[in-house]
Amino acid sequence: MHYPRAQDTPAWHFLPPEGRRKAPRQRITVPVSGPFCANNSEALRDAAIAGLGIALVPDFSAQAALRSGQLVEVLEDWASVGSFSPQIYAIRPYASHVPRAVSAFVAWLRGALAEGFDARA
Repeated sequence: MHYPRAQDTPAWHFLPPEGRRKAPRQRITVPVSGPFCANNSEALRDAAIAGLGIALVPDFSAQAALRSGQLVEVLEDWASVGSFSPQIYAIRPYASHVPRAVSAFVAWLRGALAEGFDARA
């Protein structure tokens, strides 16, 4: 199952675990095919929970299902490349002055999310 993007052929891209060999890690591309795709990570997660296949979803989407045992992580030492952005954006309506409350909230988000998500916690 995959998240459709602008590319012609759906594929997942990975870097193998560090320390496996002395040479630089080579990016590995795996073509993905199947009868189901969705542009929503929660839909892919729910389809995987229902047993429809393997899905590549962001950790925040899979955390609870991993903790409860509904999902099992595969290739946990491999790093996915280019699937999901490492940034989160706070989007607000344009104004020439950013309200203090918005600045404070963005600062709080930066601090609260600085360590990322730990799906294994």
